Amino acid sequence: METKLYKPNYGEYNLVMAYPAIESFALASLGYLWLYKLADTTDGINAIRISTDNINLPVKKIHSLAFSMSFDFDFLGVFEILEKLKIPFYAKDRDESNPLIFAGGPVVTTNPMPYAAFFDFVILGDGEDSFKQVLEILQRKEDRQRTLKRLSNIEGIYVPNKPVKKATAELKDVIYTPILSDKSYFKDTFIIEVARGCMNRCAFCTASYINLPFRHYEYTKIIEAIELGLKYTNKIALLGAQISAHPQFNTIMDYLYNKMKNGTNIELGISSLRTDAVTPQIVQTLVLGGQKHSTIAIEAASEKLRKFINKNLKESQIIDAIKISKDNGLKGLKIYSMIGIPDETEEDIQEFIRLARHIKNEIPQFNIEFSFSSFVPKPQTPLQWSKREESKSLEKKQKYLEKELAKIGYNTKFSSIKWDYWQTVLSRGGIELAPFLIKVYQNGGKIGAYKSALKELNLDITNLIDGFDITAPLPWDVIENHPKQILINEYNRLLKRI
Repeated sequence: METKLYKPNYGEYNLVMAYPAIESFALASLGYLWLYKLADTTDGINAIRISTDNINLPVKKIHSLAFSMSFDFDFLGVFEILEKLKIPFYAKDRDESNPLIFAGGPVVTTNPMPYAAFFDFVILGDGEDSFKQVLEILQRKEDRQRTLKRLSNIEGIYVPNKPVKKATAELKDVIYTPILSDKSYFKDTFIIEVARGCMNRCAFCTASYINLPFRHYEYTKIIEAIELGLKYTNKIALLGAQISAHPQFNTIMDYLYNKMKNGTNIELGISSLRTDAVTPQIVQTLVLGGQKHSTIAIEAASEKLRKFINKNLKESQIIDAIKISKDNGLKGLKIYSMIGIPDETEEDIQEFIRLARHIKNEIPQFNIEFSFSSFVPKPQTPLQWSKREESKSLEKKQKYLEKELAKIGYNTKFSSIKWDYWQTVLSRGGIELAPFLIKVYQNGGKIGAYKSALKELNLDITNLIDGFDITAPLPWDVIENHPKQILINEYNRLLKRI
């Protein structure tokens, strides 16, 4: 069952909004659903939702086709949908008989260049304001060139080969789940964005840098959104990279706690807790809302590495967060970290074992799982120039940590070293990757498809793994996100900490 929390409009302009994965993921994507709502409530627009497993088009003619790209491997879903709709992959191969194809989302905002050849234009940054202007221009139904010329004048709209400034919206009306569905990955859950961005500015984190500056919604508007959601469902989730940095976060949690204490049935979800902001009140509220486990991110066990990446977190704060979690009713915690941070040493890896033993001694009989990913250097961050560690070295560290942490009594989960390798390639590539991406898709999209595509095209990706000279031009320099010198200065400052 699906419930729209708004009244849709209907019109003659057919805009298909495609999610390049399965429908249950689409229905859990707040950004995608919110922009769909904007289109679906705009006079003259007939908004149609599709996904890779649900391409049901009630119209014969598509005027425009929009994609939401949240993950680096979403290009496979983009090609799958284009192929099923019999639309050429390359923008240069499409004419007036084809719809305009565009995209938005974190992936293209960070670096649109690997995908620029496939889209007529791209929405960079916050889309809630620029998307409205896009819809207005699209409805004119002018020819492609005239339409693209108009679109290129909108802040945040990238028409290939023209420099663009990322759009940054002022947070006004709270963004929340506009469509509730039992098909969603988060079944019937009302998600509320509390804040956008992160003040910590960890050196590896795109969520910090592409969402500068840190912004938050007004307290009263968040409460209004909570009350709206409770009219339709008892499942409420708060979203944000650093929601506890909201100046009234404790007051929001107090409000929810008191409602539950007074008999309101709320299943409350928060994806992760900021380690140095865990308090008894927050944990008690989560537990009262039915949450049994949560996540904290420490990124590294070594204080030296934490300082290097701007994760200014003391070990005593980690221990306190775990103690508070246990003492106030959580059944367990996932501790998220990374391996392969630049200049990581054997001693830094050993720090994980020492920290794990320390936790076991201080907080016995508490369910803790260590979760690791390998460092992926991302554009728009101070570590965008860094080298990625060799896969064999990372796999050796992974096996060692898995074995030694098991001896202490902890379960571990690791991201795939191989997939993280290809994520690095996709993240830092340029326009030269376009034929490679098509070949990967044609070869099936599995891990072997990437290797075979490289061989077939004789493509050299060494620099995408080994990193860039700090003076060299970068593929994503077309984006005026923030002055590049800020990242250069921060990168040089971080290197001095080692």
